Amino acid sequence: MSVTEVLVAVVIAIGLVGILVPVLPGSVLVLGAVLVWAIEVGSGTAWAVFAIVTALLAVGTVVKYLVPGRRLKEQGIPASTQWAGALLAVVGFFVVPVVGLFLGFVLGVYLAERRRVGAARAWPSTKAALRAVGLSILIELAAGLLAAATWVVGVLAT
Repeated sequence: MSVTEVLVAVVIAIGLVGILVPVLPGSVLVLGAVLVWAIEVGSGTAWAVFAIVTALLAVGTVVKYLVPGRRLKEQGIPASTQWAGALLAVVGFFVVPVVGLFLGFVLGVYLAERRRVGAARAWPSTKAALRAVGLSILIELAAGLLAAATWVVGVLAT
């Protein structure tokens, strides 16, 4: 394994962690690392691997928004609730680094749903929103892992 391949592997691993802990742009890191590898290797195989990785991550990105979004619509949770969660997640990130991101999101969704549907129905709506976010993360992680596996196959093939 070359130095470039080791560094690319490290960046891909960081990208996969970034998908789980949404502080880093995980998919972008994976894609960028594979691009650097493809440029370094320069073979047709390397560029084919990059194209496949790009397609996998693009499909993963689209699906990660479509599937959870549809589930939230089915549950009757409006986009405004999601935006409230996102806004308080950003605030929470700066108030309580890293952990505040998650706490802020939950609090934002809960408060928005409490205002919208009342205290009795706010928590079930919040749980549904959290399940949708979890599903979104799992979809992106699956795409990232497939991309990483594709890169490993590409490294072995070159």
